[in-house]
Amino acid sequence: MNATRVRIAVSAALLALLSPVTAVNVSAADDPPTVKLSKSQAGTGGSITVTGSGWRDRTLLMILICGQSVPSTGVSGGTNSCANAEGRAVTTDADGRFSRKLPVAEPPVPCPCVVHVATVTGAKAEADAIFQVAGHAVEPLPAEPAGGRLSVLTDTRLDGSSGLLTWFGAPPARTLTFTVGNVGTAPVRNPVFQVGTSHGVFAPQWQEQQWRGTIQPGRKARIELPVELAAGAHGDYTVSLKYGGKVMAEQPWGVGRPWGVTLFWTLVCLVVPAAVFRVGLAVVDRVRPRQTTRRRRLRLPEPALRLPGLKPREEARHALPSSSSSTLPWFAPDSDPGTAGRLSAPHDDSPTSPTGPTTPSTPTRKGPP
Repeated sequence: MNATRVRIAVSAALLALLSPVTAVNVSAADDPPTVKLSKSQAGTGGSITVTGSGWRDRTLLMILICGQSVPSTGVSGGTNSCANAEGRAVTTDADGRFSRKLPVAEPPVPCPCVVHVATVTGAKAEADAIFQVAGHAVEPLPAEPAGGRLSVLTDTRLDGSSGLLTWFGAPPARTLTFTVGNVGTAPVRNPVFQVGTSHGVFAPQWQEQQWRGTIQPGRKARIELPVELAAGAHGDYTVSLKYGGKVMAEQPWGVGRPWGVTLFWTLVCLVVPAAVFRVGLAVVDRVRPRQTTRRRRLRLPEPALRLPGLKPREEARHALPSSSSSTLPWFAPDSDPGTAGRLSAPHDDSPTSPTGPTTPSTPTRKGPP
């Protein structure tokens, strides 16, 4: 029993020690980001210093001066009521703080005005600070339309997937799905929504889409709106939903690169040069001059006829002229009989009779006969 009481006491002490820390952390995490101005009023051509804290670290923010807005309702007209050309971007530090100098410019709509700070990428966060543009017109805020009012009850999501055609550059398409509820006192018939798509830090391109149906007061309805990007689009996109001039939700969309297009152009760069090269070879082979001279054919030595009764040496001597003429085609025997006699070896032209005349070319033998 005592051991059980000790365990309970220790557990209670630990809970008491941890509960303040947890409360502080939750409250710190739930604190919204804040914006402060160096001046509450300034004229066109001047500048103010905008500081903020409580933002996410290393986050890109956009600072704008917007009209027809108050911090309680936010920027009702969206960025169309802001001086976008004179806006400035800033990145928060590691502690979620920033400081940026902002030139004062007149918004396209009358005041009341605010300095609007919102995140560009990542989870949506925004904050407003009251500001007066000196010399700019001031008009009361437009009254909210009586009757039905729609509010987004669930998080938006993008349904669908990319197919094979998208991989080859077809326009990516999705379906924006969300649930809205009518918090007004009158039914809403055929509401018209605005769906915008933005890439990176660029402003969204809005497109009106009408939903067919009626939402009674206190009822809810599931809305599905088609969303389509341009052909070949890839990268990080953001799909925004606007109704009644106010942005109701945003949904990030990561679009993959159409690698099929890259593969197609790679094949074109390889196949076309190869085809041109083959065509060029065919043309060169057709137009080049043909060789008209015939190659001289080498005659093989004819085999010597083997005569019966001749020794191999005599056969070789008889076969020498034909062999020489066949192997040495450039050497032709002289047709002059005199020259042939002089070039040939000495031989006996006299008759065999011992008493016949002899020629100087006949060899004589010394000594007794």
